[in-house]
Amino acid sequence: MVDKDDQIEKLTILNNELENYFRNTIIPQLFVDADLILRKFTPPAMKQFSLSKSDVGKSIRDIKENFRFPSIIDNIQQVIDSNEILEKEIQTTDFRWFQMNIIPYVARQDKKTDGVIITFVEITMRIKDLKDLEKLISDHETLLDTLSHDFKTPLTSLALSIQALKRTPANDAEKFGSLLQKVENGVKNMQRIVIELTDIRHQEHKYRAEEELLNFEHILEDVRLTLSDLISDSGVIIRSEVINSEVVFSRRKLRSIIYNLINNAIKFRSPDRKPEIFIRTERQDNFFVISIKDNGIGVDEKMQDAVFAKYYRVQNTVEGSGIGLYLVKEMVKNAGGDILLQSNEGQGSEFKVYLKVG
Repeated sequence: MVDKDDQIEKLTILNNELENYFRNTIIPQLFVDADLILRKFTPPAMKQFSLSKSDVGKSIRDIKENFRFPSIIDNIQQVIDSNEILEKEIQTTDFRWFQMNIIPYVARQDKKTDGVIITFVEITMRIKDLKDLEKLISDHETLLDTLSHDFKTPLTSLALSIQALKRTPANDAEKFGSLLQKVENGVKNMQRIVIELTDIRHQEHKYRAEEELLNFEHILEDVRLTLSDLISDSGVIIRSEVINSEVVFSRRKLRSIIYNLINNAIKFRSPDRKPEIFIRTERQDNFFVISIKDNGIGVDEKMQDAVFAKYYRVQNTVEGSGIGLYLVKEMVKNAGGDILLQSNEGQGSEFKVYLKVG
C-alpha cells in the first residue's frame, strides 16, 4: 500500500518544480482549464498582456481584452473540442508578432482535454526579416525584368540595322554610314545598361536602388537619346512642359518609368495621324505628378486595368514582351505612389504617374 505522506510529498515536489518553471521561464504562457478559467500564467505573460494575480480564477471571457486579438476564446474552445494542437501567427495592437501555440492538456484517466496550455513566442523580427527578404526578391525580379525589357529595344534595333546593312549596296556610302550609326547607338545603349547593372551590384546593398535628388529634364533627355532611332524612324513629335523639375527618387527607376511610357506611346501610335507625345510635370499635394499623353491608338475601357498585368499584350498590334507597364506599376506602387490611365480607343492615352514626395 502506497503511503499517503509519500504521495503528498511527491505531489508537493512536482508542484514546486512546476511553480519554479513558471516563475523562471522567459516565454509568456497561460494555463486555461476546460471551463475557460485562467488557472496560471508565467511572469512574462503578466507583462505582455497586462495580467495581475487577481486575474487567476477568472473566466478568460472577462479578461479577453488584455490579449489584443479577438479570436483567442474561439481558438481555445477549438482545441478543447478537437484535442488537437493549434499553431497560429498573431499580431497584437502594438504591431508585434507572436507564434501562438495552444496545446491540449489531456487527463490520463478519461483521456479528455482538461484544459489548454497557451505559449507565445515573439517572432516580430522574423516577420520583418521575411518581409525584407520578400521585398529584396521582388526588387531583384523587377530588376531582371527591367533589364530584359530594356535590352529588347536596342537588340531589335541592332538586328534590323544589321539586316538592312546586308541589303545595302556597297557603293551607297551615305545609307551605309547611317545604318552603321544605328548599330553603334544600339551597342552603346546595351553597354550603358551593363554599366548600370555593374554599379548596382557594387552598392553596399545589392540590387537596392538608392534615392537621390533628380532633375526630371535630365532624365527625359537621357531617355530621348536612348530612343533617338525610334523617335527618328517614327517621326514622333515630343513636347514637354516641366513645371516642377526636382524630385527625390531612384535614378534607374525613374529613367525606366519614363523610358517605358514614351516607348509605349511611340510603339502604339496611330497610322492615321502624325504621332505626338506631350509630357508634363507638376506638384499636387504630396505627389510629384508626371503626365505622358499621346494621340495613339488608345486602349479600350474594358482593358485599361489589364494593360498593367504581367505579360499582357495588346492583340493585333506591335511586338512586345508585355512587361513594360507591369514594371512601371510595380516600381511606382513599391515607392508608395500610383499610376492612372485615361484613354479612349482610337483617340490616344494619358498615363499619370504619382510619385510620393517626402
